[in-house]
Amino acid sequence: MLRKVSFSENDEFILKGPFFEYYQALREELLSLSAIFPAVKVVKMVFVSCERTISMRINKYIAHAGIASRRKAEELIKQGLVTVNGQVVRELATTIKSGDRVEVEGQPIYNEEKVYYLLNKPRGVISSVTDDKGRKTVVDLLPQVKERIYPVGRLDWDTSGALILTNDGDFTDEMIHPRNEIDKVYVARVKGVANKEVLRPLTRGLVIEGKKTKPAVYEILKVDPVKNRSVVQLTIHEGRNHQVKKMFEAVGLPVDKLSRTQFGHLDLTGLKPGEARRLSKKEVSQLHNLAVTKTKKK
Repeated sequence: MLRKVSFSENDEFILKGPFFEYYQALREELLSLSAIFPAVKVVKMVFVSCERTISMRINKYIAHAGIASRRKAEELIKQGLVTVNGQVVRELATTIKSGDRVEVEGQPIYNEEKVYYLLNKPRGVISSVTDDKGRKTVVDLLPQVKERIYPVGRLDWDTSGALILTNDGDFTDEMIHPRNEIDKVYVARVKGVANKEVLRPLTRGLVIEGKKTKPAVYEILKVDPVKNRSVVQLTIHEGRNHQVKKMFEAVGLPVDKLSRTQFGHLDLTGLKPGEARRLSKKEVSQLHNLAVTKTKKK
């Protein structure tokens, strides 16, 4: 996106390019550098049109801006919640060119630095950005994060554990799409005595609400016949609503406590409930490679 960076006689940065918002973020980075290197001064930014037109499909543009995944962006477009240069657009084939002003629900959007966080979500917190009932959301747990992050998938209100938050729409699509088969590991405390015979249907797939689940892998961690309770670990790579609870219920073991202990290769080591940490570039790359590898194996 950056057309040119040059130095004037007074060591000023003169930045040229098509998108104002990109350079706002870049200017902040340069200002940080100027605090370290006093000779560097950032005094003004000059904007000119590009010699070559840059275009991008609107759903991709929204995803890159961290507003939503591409599929969610398509829904926003169809609902008439997206405008380009003040005009509502509903055509998914719309392309965004240099200088276009895009707004979602009345708010201008721009590309931010992509960030990725792993949260140990506590029970009683909503997996959403906002809640119309005023309940605490997962975003409320990361007040220090300035980027417009949102959860990758969701965990039920009463489910705890590993949840990724990001502003990268393409990454979100990659993580939640069933074809990529990213493993998600849950530990469930269930009512009833778990054994191989009872749990065997989970490994074959169950028909839930007219659709068969993909085979899961289980491990019995604890059985207490006296209290009529068991603790079972279940690994799946889908993310349908209440799926784990419904799978256990289908084999006669209703869940009374559920936690996701692992997402891909990420676990909750070092994170107490309510705590989060930023993922490293290596960890993000490993998740991406895991998704790509799973896809290629098919």
